[in-house]
Amino acid sequence: MGTELDKIGITRAYARWAPIYDLIFGAVFERGRKASVSVAERVGGRILDVGVGTGMSLPEYRWTSRIVGVDLSLPMLRKAKARVSEHRLTNIDGLAVMDAQHLGFPDAAFDVVVAQYVITAVPDPEATLDEFARVLRPGGEIVLINHLGAESGWRSTVERWFAPLARRLGWQAQFRWQRLARWAARHGGVRIVERRAIPPLGHFSLIRFARLDGLADARLTTGAAPI
Repeated sequence: MGTELDKIGITRAYARWAPIYDLIFGAVFERGRKASVSVAERVGGRILDVGVGTGMSLPEYRWTSRIVGVDLSLPMLRKAKARVSEHRLTNIDGLAVMDAQHLGFPDAAFDVVVAQYVITAVPDPEATLDEFARVLRPGGEIVLINHLGAESGWRSTVERWFAPLARRLGWQAQFRWQRLARWAARHGGVRIVERRAIPPLGHFSLIRFARLDGLADARLTTGAAPI
């Protein structure tokens, strides 16, 4: 099937992961989850958590923020709903099964869109990012946490070898930074705010995009952001 993913395969993969996801990935993804929530809270307001999964990030949000979570996997979302009940999270406005590439929300509905370990687990990352930008208000932010593929060296070789297995597990191992940079340049309505490695090993990266607000912001799209 080439290098891309398909929605049916992703759905099946995460249905298999659901019972053990927290055990396998809870500690591995913890630093990234906390970092993305912290950044999102600087903006605050109404936050869309795309690929909310089993809801591990939901207790991290402040009570003053209003959170909506969506995920393609119903088995994962069932665990998220149980977590909301267990922790009595009254700031969660809704959890719904939804395709990240076809979000059922109006334009400019959210102040922040958070996607943790999602953009390499969708069939069309660029179309998905377009949707994130569509539902984001001007001045709001897209916050991504993700593994980005190496450009060269031993890690690139390992990722190339691992790629077929990664696709069966539900993600792309060789997704590189340049795809995100090219998307931002093509879209024209966002600017790159930040790209930084997440400790301890820097295996994952935090990436932020701001939704532009008028012609004044458009001047910032060239050379304005630390990457």
